[in-house]
Parts: sequence; C-alpha cells; structure tokens
Amino acid sequence: MFKNFNKLEKSWIYYDIGNSAFTMMVSTIIPIWFNTLAANAGMSNSEYLAFWSYATSIATILVAIIGPVFGSIADNKDFKKPMFMFVLFVGVIGCALLGAVPNWILYLITYVIAKICYQTSLVFYDSMLTDVTTPERMDLVSSQGYAWGYIGSCIPFVIALGLYAAGNPDFLGIMNERLSIFLAFIVIAVWWFCVTIPLLKNYKQKYYVETTSNKVKESISRLGKTLVTMYRDEKKVFFFLLAFFFYIDGVYTIIDEAVAIGTALGLNQMGLLVILLLTQVVAFAFATLFGKLSEKYSSVQLITVCILGYFAVAIYALFMKELWQFGIMAFVVGMFQGAIQALSRSYFAQIIPANASGEYFGIYDICGKGAAFMGTTLVGITVSITNSVNVAVATLTVLFILGLFFFRIATKEDK
Repeated sequence: MFKNFNKLEKSWIYYDIGNSAFTMMVSTIIPIWFNTLAANAGMSNSEYLAFWSYATSIATILVAIIGPVFGSIADNKDFKKPMFMFVLFVGVIGCALLGAVPNWILYLITYVIAKICYQTSLVFYDSMLTDVTTPERMDLVSSQGYAWGYIGSCIPFVIALGLYAAGNPDFLGIMNERLSIFLAFIVIAVWWFCVTIPLLKNYKQKYYVETTSNKVKESISRLGKTLVTMYRDEKKVFFFLLAFFFYIDGVYTIIDEAVAIGTALGLNQMGLLVILLLTQVVAFAFATLFGKLSEKYSSVQLITVCILGYFAVAIYALFMKELWQFGIMAFVVGMFQGAIQALSRSYFAQIIPANASGEYFGIYDICGKGAAFMGTTLVGITVSITNSVNVAVATLTVLFILGLFFFRIATKEDK
C-alpha cells in the first residue's frame, strides 16, 4: 500500500497508524467510560464535562512544560530514539491500565499520565520527519501518516468497540462490563506497541547537535537561545507558531471532546461511536486528497481553507441538538482534521533548521498538542457558567479567528 515510499518513510508512517488507535479511544470510549464512572459517583452531565476538560488541560499544560526541554535534549546524538522508546512504553502501559482502575479519580490520573506520554512521543516522532524523508516529500509523507493513521486505527477500534458493546448492558450485555472494558484497552495498547516496532528497528537519527559536557544543561541553554533568536530573527517561524497555538488548540478541543460533547447533549452513545468510526474513513479520504492537492496548491492556501472549515464547524455547533446533526458536524471535521495537522507539521518542518528539529518541534508541541488547553478550559468554564454545551463549543470561534489572523502575518511573503 506504500509502493511509492521507502522503508524508513513506511516505518515512520506506521507509528501514525499505531498511536492513532489511542487517539480514537481518547475521542470515544475513554470519555464514555469516564462518564460511567462519574455517573456512579453521582456527577451531573455538566460536572462530568467540566472534570474531563480540566483533566485534559492538566495533561496538555504539563506537556507544554516538558516537551520543548525533552525535544532539545533529544537533538543530541543518539538521544532521540531511546527517549521516544521510554515515553512509548509508559504510554502503552498507561493505556492498558485505563481498563483496570476502579474509580473516576484514579481513572483521570491514569489518563493524564498516558496522555502526557502519548503527546511527548509525538514531539520526538514529529521531529523524526526531517530524518526520514526529503524537504520536497514532507507534505506527502506527513499527509500519508495522518491518512493511514485514521483508517488503520479503525482495525483495533472495531475490536474494542465490539468488546465495549458486548459488556454494556444497554447494548449486547453478553459479558462482564469491566472485563470487556479491560480487554478493549489491552487490544489498543498491544496494537499501539506492535505497529511501532518497524520504526524502533529502522529509525536512525540523521541530524543532531554535538555537545561536549553536560548534555542536559547545554540543551536547556540552547533552547533558551533559540527562543530569543526566533523572536528576534525568525519572524516567519515565530508568527506561524503563534497562529498554530490558536487554531490547532480549537482543532484538538473539537477532536478530543467530540464524544464528551455528544454525551453531555444526551445523544445515543453507540450512535456517537459509529459516527466517529465512519469519520475516520472520511478523514482518511480527505487527508489523502489534501496530500495530493499539496502538489498543486501551496500549504498556505490549504491550511487557510482548513481553518475556515473549522470556524464554520464551531458556528454550526450552536444549532446542534440531534444525532444526525452531530453526524454532519463529524463529517465536516473529518474533512479537515487530518489535512490541517499534516500540512501544519510539514510546513513547519520546511521552515526550521533540520539539525535542531527536536528542539523546534518541542516548541511546536507547546503551541499544539502540548498546550491545547485554552479550548478545553474555555469549554469547561463556559459550560459551568451557562450550562449550555452548544454555546461552549461555539466560543471556539475566537481561537480560529486569532489563528487565521496570525497565520496571514506569518505567510504574507509566501506565494
């Protein structure tokens, strides 16, 4: 299926297929099972969504702190792969344990740890893009990673969904509910690890920096100098990161909280899961399409289209009340979610120095997966004040407006 890609590019793409299974669980069964534990503890729907939003915010803030430091350290020779392996192993174990913890407090703690490791692994993974392919192929390879990640994650998710349905008394109810949840998370954890094996075997760090004394101290010092230099001399990188900080925050909020939002609206849970499974197919098709379009149109044009698409989704959320309306929203999100992530990643990789990719992608992760806390916090606070899920989601339009504004500044010299 990857006949036009070399062995290293394929191995890199496989990790997107592996980690996307965990992403699917974060967007679907993880918040639904937390809702079950929260309901058993007497929480209301608004309290459930607020606690879930706060937990997600805590995880992303912590990654924002450690991501750039770890990324800078990983730029040292032969450091990137072992650091990637460590967070991968802890994340996989945390994923497996999510099916075993007995109450909502321990569940949220385990979720935060697993999500931190997952997001930190992406700091290293994204920075590997400069090592595995050439600049002119980055848009294509990055898009294919997201595309196959979406469709590939459906395989373990269908198994996990079947186990969830088998144990849920409102659906099939033919096996013990806690056993079914435990097995569902084990399936995802095993998939995540096994599909990553080719990258662990084949990846070699091509670009790196040489240090002669204290590698950690020098890495942190180098990070500080890079931040100053970026603000003073690398305006394109600086304003792109500022734009990315806002628009991708809104994107991840919608992706991560889709099921939580639908659940809080009282929509049918199995219907939500089926819709989001179909959304993966949509995301695969459109991520592939945008990858092809990148050969004809610039990343700047395509990213702009994606930002406007998400702005429309946030406005549409004001009127969403029924499951079919949620389905329309999920379809449109699927059209743009892979494209905006893949194109942002490859565009950034093209405008940074290759030998400092870990350091720069650590900073990138502050503005993306590691700092996507404004949206979740905004949703949590708004729904607590207004008790309206629709209004809470619509407030995300502010993030897309700011994102587009700074993106235009960053790319004003691009064609």
